[in-house]
Amino acid sequence: MDFYHMLNRGVERRNIVLDDGDRIRFVSDLYELNNKKTVSHPLTKDRRTATRSLLVRIHAWCLMPNHYHLLVSPIDDDIANMSRFAQKIGMGYAKYFNEKYSRSGVLWQGIYKKLQIERDAHFNYIPYYIHLNPLDLSMPEWREGKIKKVSAALEKLQEYRWSSYLDYIGERNFPSILDTNTLADVLGPFKRQSKAIEEIIQDSTLANKSTTIEV
Repeated sequence: MDFYHMLNRGVERRNIVLDDGDRIRFVSDLYELNNKKTVSHPLTKDRRTATRSLLVRIHAWCLMPNHYHLLVSPIDDDIANMSRFAQKIGMGYAKYFNEKYSRSGVLWQGIYKKLQIERDAHFNYIPYYIHLNPLDLSMPEWREGKIKKVSAALEKLQEYRWSSYLDYIGERNFPSILDTNTLADVLGPFKRQSKAIEEIIQDSTLANKSTTIEV
């Protein structure tokens, strides 16, 4: 199984979500558009009868005001599946955003970025780096390993709904878009994750490595 980190940002680093309605739409797209079949109206399609043929498995994700992070593995290790998924997300969400806000032109800064993640010791930290992104909004010093109050950082992460962090610590958030089987053993229970997060945000060497996923 091949793993890739996917990322894209708003053009000129503009915000790509302006309210919770936008956030819900993006998360819905992660579910509905992860499908080899064409979905014309994803928000109105009856999920009780719909069947999906996945393009990728989503192992971790985080939606920030002006960008997103995804850790995925393409089905059948076929990178074309990942490219199609990224295209569907990019075009589908941009169409929604432009129509809602009566704008035209590109929303994204370009084609999505991808980075293949090797299954080495560093791999175990990638989900944490993705889940720690929300701290950039209130505690950006985490990237220098300078967080002094770990409990406050953990509280901030638990308050942030727009990532897979909550699902991995046992709080059902958006479980339908995730494949947690692969990372469940890597991340472990809440106590183990809290310990790993504490290690990262208080260790400048580990924290600085978070920039490796900011392609």
